[in-house]
Amino acid sequence: MDERKRESIVAYLRRKMAELEIDPEDVAASIAADQERLRAARYRDAAGHTWDGKGAPPQWVVQATAAGQSLQHFEISEPAEPEPTSKPIVDWRNDPFAGTRLATKPQEHTSSA
Repeated sequence: MDERKRESIVAYLRRKMAELEIDPEDVAASIAADQERLRAARYRDAAGHTWDGKGAPPQWVVQATAAGQSLQHFEISEPAEPEPTSKPIVDWRNDPFAGTRLATKPQEHTSSA
């Protein structure tokens, strides 16, 4: 992200937080609570809905089990962490060949005989 754009967004967020009287500690506490809630989750569906298995099951669990899906299908075996990408991360902003013919891969021509 462009540094000027980033600074502009940060300044905007700080103004909005001041306007709404939100402290950075409030944001940090909210993020920590969300992470704790996700760690406590025992079941998750493909849409990202979670349930800790306590209390009445949420609607997505009721619908899935009524359709014949087992609850074990939704069990979370490990805490959800983003998987590392196997592709190397490349910063193309500093590519000296950007916009030139050298920046494109040559097309491979196949000849049919």
